Order: sequence, then C-alpha cells, then structure tokens
Amino acid sequence: MRTAVSYKLCLWLIILLSLSAFEVNAGDFAAVIKGVQMDVRDDSYVLSAEISYKLSEQVKEALQSGVPLFWNIQIKVHRPRHILWQKTLAEETLRYRLQYHALLNMYRVRNETSGEIYNFSTLPAALDLMSNLHDVRLVDWVGLAQEKQLLVELKVEFDRSALPLPLRTIAYLNRQWYLSSYWTVWPWKK
Repeated sequence: MRTAVSYKLCLWLIILLSLSAFEVNAGDFAAVIKGVQMDVRDDSYVLSAEISYKLSEQVKEALQSGVPLFWNIQIKVHRPRHILWQKTLAEETLRYRLQYHALLNMYRVRNETSGEIYNFSTLPAALDLMSNLHDVRLVDWVGLAQEKQLLVELKVEFDRSALPLPLRTIAYLNRQWYLSSYWTVWPWKK
C-alpha cells in the first residue's frame, strides 16, 4: 500500500516537472505590452496600445527565408465583478502577418483584419508599425454610458499553428519561438 502511494507521488512529480518544462514564458524573445489607453471618440470607445516585439535569431532566420509570421492581438473589455466572472462587453482580435520578400528586399506587414498592406525596407520599421495600435474601435459609447469602471485586457499571441508543418514542431518545442505575451489588464475609469 505504501509503495503504491509513493509510486503515485513520484508519477505526479514527474508530470508536474515535465509540464513546467514546456510552460510558455515571455522571456528574452516575446511580445511585451508596454501601455494601453482607452478614449471616447465619435461615440465609440477606441483603444491605443504600445507593444514591443523581440524576435530571436532563429525566428529572424526563418523570416529571411520567406516564412510568414502571424500574431493575433486579442482585446477584451470587461465589467468588473467581485463575486461572479467578469462580464465581457466587447471583444476584438487583430491579426497581423509579417513576411520578407527576398526579390523585392522588403518586409511586408498585412493587417489581416482590415486588409491593409504596408511595405518596409527594414525589419525594425515593420515591427514598429505592428507595435503601435491607434484608435482601434471597440464598442459604442452609448451602450456603456452608465459604466463607471471597465477592465481592458490585452494579449499578443504568436500563431505557431500557422507556420509550415516541418517548422511547427520545432516552434512548439523551442523557447525561441514562444513569442506571445501574457494577458495584461488595465483598469479604466471615466
């Protein structure tokens, strides 16, 4: 009986250690959300944010080889509640595609949500466009006029499932491909 308990305990420890080894960690190579601001403009709540993207050498090499990279920027607006779950009032996802075109020697950023395309001669310039969100319309102001306080959540998620199949396995196992941020929450008062 005692050996069965110790066997189960050892099994649980092995499982926990293996899960912690694959924990997503926004470390040296990740997206970091630096700031968020929400305002009322033209009868709507609009969001502006500043994000920093740090790419590893392995990711830059894949990009230079023509592999497109995708990020989803998830935005949620909640009504804070102390007893029950937060009530989601607005939810928006922006999707960006970053790709290098060797023949043109330029980086292309495509906002997959709006269809807008931008071309840049350098990688920092392309990342700068993705780093600055301006006036993202979230929800009508009239619908939330009675709300005194809101919570704004933001997360940048690198879409590893959009990578080519041979590279996808490496991206799930190698920390240099963990380019997502954590959920970041900002309180917003009127």
